[in-house]
Amino acid sequence: MTGSSARAFVTVIAREELPAPGYFRPLEKPREISLPFPLGRGSQSRESYTSCERGAWRGAQSRESCRPAGAPRPAPLTLTWSPAMDPPRTGNPYQPAIEALESHPEKKFYNVSKLGGAKYDTLPYSIRVLFESSVRNCDGFLVKETDAMNILDWKTKQSHVEVPFCPARVVLQDFTGIPAMVDFAAMREAVRNAGGDPVKVNPACPTDLTVDHSLQIDFSKCAIQNAPNPGGGEQKPPARLSPLKPPLRKPPPCRGQSGGQSGCRGSCGAGEAGRSSGAFSAQIENTPILCPFHLQPVPEPETVLKNQEMEFGRNRERLQFFKWSSKVFENISIIPPETGMAHQVNLEYLSRVVFDVKDLLHPDSVVGTDSHTTMVNGLGILGWGVGGIEAEAVMLGMPLSLPLPHVVGCELTGTPSPLATSIDIVLSITKHLRQADVAGKFVEFFGSGVSQLSVADRTTIANMCPEYGAILSFFPVDNVTLKHLKHAGFDKAKLEVTEAYLKAVKLFRSDESSSREPEYSQSGVKGFQIAAEKQNDTVPVQYEGNEYKLSHGCIVIAAVISCTNNCNPSVMLAAGLLAKKAVEAGLAVKPYIRTSLSPGSGMVTHYLSSSGVLPYLSKLGFEVVGYGCSTCVGNTTPLPEAIRNAIKQGEIVACGVLSGTKNFEGRLCDCVRANYLASPPLVVAYAIAGTVRIDFDSEPLGTGFNGKSIYLRDIWPTRQELHTVEEECVISSMFRELKEKMEKGNKRWNLLEAPESTLFPWDLKSTYIRCPSFFDKLAKEAVPPAAVENAHVLLFLGDSVTTDHISPAGSIARSSAAAKYLSSRGLTPREFNSYGARRGNDAVMTRGTFANIKLLNKFIGKPAPKTVHFPSGQTLDVFEAAELYQKEGIPVIILAGKKYGLGSSRDWAAKGPFLLGVKAVLAESYEKVHRSQLIGIGIAPLQFRPGENPATLGLTGREQFSIMFPPDLSPRMTLDVKTSTGKVFSVIALFENSMEITLYKNGGSLNFVARRFL
Repeated sequence: MTGSSARAFVTVIAREELPAPGYFRPLEKPREISLPFPLGRGSQSRESYTSCERGAWRGAQSRESCRPAGAPRPAPLTLTWSPAMDPPRTGNPYQPAIEALESHPEKKFYNVSKLGGAKYDTLPYSIRVLFESSVRNCDGFLVKETDAMNILDWKTKQSHVEVPFCPARVVLQDFTGIPAMVDFAAMREAVRNAGGDPVKVNPACPTDLTVDHSLQIDFSKCAIQNAPNPGGGEQKPPARLSPLKPPLRKPPPCRGQSGGQSGCRGSCGAGEAGRSSGAFSAQIENTPILCPFHLQPVPEPETVLKNQEMEFGRNRERLQFFKWSSKVFENISIIPPETGMAHQVNLEYLSRVVFDVKDLLHPDSVVGTDSHTTMVNGLGILGWGVGGIEAEAVMLGMPLSLPLPHVVGCELTGTPSPLATSIDIVLSITKHLRQADVAGKFVEFFGSGVSQLSVADRTTIANMCPEYGAILSFFPVDNVTLKHLKHAGFDKAKLEVTEAYLKAVKLFRSDESSSREPEYSQSGVKGFQIAAEKQNDTVPVQYEGNEYKLSHGCIVIAAVISCTNNCNPSVMLAAGLLAKKAVEAGLAVKPYIRTSLSPGSGMVTHYLSSSGVLPYLSKLGFEVVGYGCSTCVGNTTPLPEAIRNAIKQGEIVACGVLSGTKNFEGRLCDCVRANYLASPPLVVAYAIAGTVRIDFDSEPLGTGFNGKSIYLRDIWPTRQELHTVEEECVISSMFRELKEKMEKGNKRWNLLEAPESTLFPWDLKSTYIRCPSFFDKLAKEAVPPAAVENAHVLLFLGDSVTTDHISPAGSIARSSAAAKYLSSRGLTPREFNSYGARRGNDAVMTRGTFANIKLLNKFIGKPAPKTVHFPSGQTLDVFEAAELYQKEGIPVIILAGKKYGLGSSRDWAAKGPFLLGVKAVLAESYEKVHRSQLIGIGIAPLQFRPGENPATLGLTGREQFSIMFPPDLSPRMTLDVKTSTGKVFSVIALFENSMEITLYKNGGSLNFVARRFL
């Protein structure tokens, strides 16, 4: 987009700990990496994004001083709990540290800055939050004095000890929240059956569950067409709207631009379905939303209302279950559908920054069952994503246990270029950090450049840290944060208390913070190996009476979605302003491209509307389809049949472009192989271009009025334009409106009926909610795990198997085992819904395990959700083969390569294999959270020794395997594996501590927790 004269560089210095400079040395000389966007002022300016890798400090006397180069990475997050019942607590030994806040003496707090002294002053801000939590929650049982002292001695103890952390709250979204709540309901049932009191089974930690992942895009674009459900099926007439929804008031019909035909999009009139390239007749005013052609008021887009109606209709059972949960469980609140997505509601409404519990102040902190939970770190709230199994444990009052983390300091200096968005910065940082050694570490930003970033920019940057392996990326609270909180509706008194408290415990950042930073390394790019002679192939296709040509790189899905960037007004407004300029220039989007706009909350729609850009986005096809995760989790409208057939016929590498964080192959649609991440304005730009094979510098986006070529630079909004609109439109009233919406809910939700019984009345006919079988063998005493004898290999997998491969979240294919089950229960393909929506039904989720069409099983030799049942020699669906093995009493294992379990934390990626009968996974390496979840459900994670894998060991996967687990199993113990061919090799039992072994011996954390109620 910019010429070669406007280059920018990243200066990298190797260092890690913050902020005491005396203990560090660079690992290598600073070097410069060119980035593909301008960061400084003008072509000669430079911006330093520095980061630090910890040096080998030799000054410590303790044998637990520094981790030398080459030492193993820190262990993943795990649960911690004592097998004993709750003993009498000894009381908090740090109670004498409680003081009154000087400016508000009625408020009390633990003055950890005095407790820690000089050591505390050298701790990174994020570690100070861990220290405060350990001091406040110290009871001599779950959290001990030694834990607090270990955190205070962070410089010498990091990565060498595990410490407990008690988050202030838990956030769930419905895809991962429903299995957690179903487990709670099933646990109540099991505790009752075992003689315990089910009423005691409640969340102990404040929990918020946002119903935001059930939205599917059944309707999109101005011609409201009832597209088939992602599950497939014949198209039916649009469903009659519920009497709960007020009837739409149609405005007076508009007169068209010519020949009586209207060029309107949306609900203005019954105009043509395609996009019109006509110019706007007048400037669009602010509010209310106006027809962009005739300046007549338009009601709420019918697209939104119809999608909402479908959402409530298909998810009624789930919503009734959620409402039952909100009635009978203590300490949990349910945020109903159409309020917004979990991580955005978390930012805009649920975040406290400072908790005030009975006049005792402490920092806000959170864990959530969504990888985007890390967004809150941009607001100075320590938080990260965990799996559903870990979240359930925290909900029960158990602390998380994590290795005391390294903290990578990243200094920001300089001022961003007018053309650089926060998304440009974050995607470039992500690119370089993906292969840097930050896995399992905290990243903390400091330096004068931090003050140049708004809270929206910070949350966007913090959101991406799971993509490069860090636990979180933390921005301490500063004056910019306080200014944001004022706009967000914090009253003056609350702001004063917040600022005074954070300064008293030294959790408030100023620009005097110190220097140096971690190293970024270049990352590779995956290609699609298209033969040179085929790279320019085209396939003609007829669509809506016109002929188009599809070629490699053609865009068929363009989605501005609620995943990452919608928390940032500047980039969303940039997309709107770009759309406005594009429409005014005469540009359009090809009608076969599936475009959609799924804001994170109504606040986004509010400022897009009040700024006057929403009708222009709609004109290009980016209509608001609803509020929740949609395209990013595979809930997109199916592509037109003609387009699908053309892509398959010509073996075209079709593309999707989205403003999210997940771009796994096949995630958006099974025929869309290449998915690219981009900022919202670039999503709009690529949609107009229609291809990713474009050089924005030298090639036009398209042809405007009078045949003029329009380039991206002609319609790209300036930073000044964005700031002007942002100041006028992103106002505190929007936060007040969201608060009112949150507190009142919506009419459909308020009128929804739900049972009020202590135990949930399971409906045996339900295909959404089923009592799972995890507690079927619950007893007061745990049964030690049996040896794995003569196990067959269920799947022989390669490297980088993701949680999407293991447990898909998107649509249910018509030929899958899950589809066969649903069809047998009388459902049509239109009613299948998605795997994510059916996570409360173990029968569906077990059948959906390893059902991803892109799964590459070496037994099959091509991508397919199939495997071989060796006793019979049949090639079957994975579920059908596993079911046969279970009927025959034969255990199964999985062989895998490197990085098994990559991607979003997903509890069913562990629960599903467990219910398939998988006893162990043998892999070269694991993703940290997934390894923990395997243990949490009762599957043994075993790792090949360094330098060994199935190929070097000569394994075909057709052997049978036997594995013995000794009674004195210890962390990282070496175990022998015997095969039916007589081969014996050793593997490492990848348990990192005695607590994980205890959980495994108890059959996983669910049974372990349930036993405490017996």
